[in-house]
Amino acid sequence: MALKVELKPHERIIIGACVITNSDQRARLLIDGDRIPILREKDILTPETADTPAKLVYLAVQLMYLSPDPMAHHPTYFSLVRDVLTAMPSAWPYIEGINNYILNGDLYHALKEGRKLIGHEEKLIETARKLQEHDADEATDRKSA
Repeated sequence: MALKVELKPHERIIIGACVITNSDQRARLLIDGDRIPILREKDILTPETADTPAKLVYLAVQLMYLSPDPMAHHPTYFSLVRDVLTAMPSAWPYIEGINNYILNGDLYHALKEGRKLIGHEEKLIETARKLQEHDADEATDRKSA
């Protein structure tokens, strides 16, 4: 069964080792093939946009997904995972999910689990930011009193 992909004007998509850029009009593609890596632009991270530890893990999984030799990226991935778990132990369930998908050779679903890891990290960062603002407000209140 063919995968149906609709591209917005100027949207990019990676199919295999090719980057395809749409023209200035919507386009619909039917992609037929077995186990071809496909990534829409919204799911692609670059080294420049991978600016947090969870995003770096996602980038490593993305490189595995797109690579003809995924194992070449394992050392980088596992090094990043160690760093993430040291700083954010609550990430373990997400990392465990990613690891299981990698072990089963299902790198597409490993990427999806990586998105969940990024969401978890964003929630933790937002919580820390709110706590920091709250602490700053309390310090200001104490100085005023």
